[in-house]
Amino acid sequence: MKIFGNIIKRYSLWFFLLLSMNIFFMLLLWLSDIRAFWALSGLITLVSLTFFSLLLFWLYKKDKEKIRLFQNFLTDFDVCNEQKLLALVSRSEGEMIQLLASVLREKQLVSEQMKEKLHDYEEYVEGWAHEAKTPLSLLTMILDNCSEEIYDSLRFKLDYVRSQLQEDITQMLYYSRLKGSTKDYLFEPINLSECIEEILADYAPLLEEKHFCIENHLLLETVYTDYKGILFMLGQIVSNAIRYSSDEPMLVFSMKQSENANVLCIADNGIGVKSYDLPYIFQKGFTAAPTDSRKKATGMGLYLTKKMADDLKLQLEVRSEWKKGFAIYISFPNIIEEE
Repeated sequence: MKIFGNIIKRYSLWFFLLLSMNIFFMLLLWLSDIRAFWALSGLITLVSLTFFSLLLFWLYKKDKEKIRLFQNFLTDFDVCNEQKLLALVSRSEGEMIQLLASVLREKQLVSEQMKEKLHDYEEYVEGWAHEAKTPLSLLTMILDNCSEEIYDSLRFKLDYVRSQLQEDITQMLYYSRLKGSTKDYLFEPINLSECIEEILADYAPLLEEKHFCIENHLLLETVYTDYKGILFMLGQIVSNAIRYSSDEPMLVFSMKQSENANVLCIADNGIGVKSYDLPYIFQKGFTAAPTDSRKKATGMGLYLTKKMADDLKLQLEVRSEWKKGFAIYISFPNIIEEE
């Protein structure tokens, strides 16, 4: 019905002219011979209605085919689809379609060139990140095997550099992974307590330097998720707690179980987040107010954490009070195993 309405609007002038001519000839017939008029009026009306109906139906079929070909052209604006469409439209419409095709092909060429450049850049970044792991591994080996030969102050600085470099490389690799078209997640039962212990071991030098009090209340809680993904999320959250810690820092891990989900809570007593900043903490690059502790923040940690949570189908919730701490809740849906 919509196509019929558009046809009537588009060709309303021609329909009006045909109707006017019909009325004019019937008027001439009435003036010349009124008896012939009454005898032929029914036939003239029937022929006119039939003619208008056939014309309207033909225009309807033509417009429907034109719409179909135009949709095909927009989906794949190659020369074949363009020629099929040009054969069905008027000359003025054909000129506009040819101009549109030229612009679309130019845009497509630019888009393909940009995709190729982006792909090359991503490969370079990933390659650099993997190459950077070699000196990082060497630094780790030196710190582990020659710690007695290094002054404590120097060892701490090297530990800090190692942790920061490791975090930056990990963020870079996971950013590339999250933006990629293919994912290689492996969902399996994961012991959360073991994951937390592994992360705490990675960040041990920084946690010890800031004299963190760690409370891990988890026992043998098991969740079904991707091991590397959840490890990355926990690392970003712990790193955030270290970066925005208080004078007497504390980090608490606990688990709440319900019928639908297991909720992991990671809470600290750091500087927290102001209430008006909470809705934006998962946005890319958001660092809140530029306080001393946030001057070197990139705003990528929680952004990547949220992206990874979305990929793993996990729910995140945050609660915080300014100067009173920060808590993040990760909900793992319960998996019912089939017998």
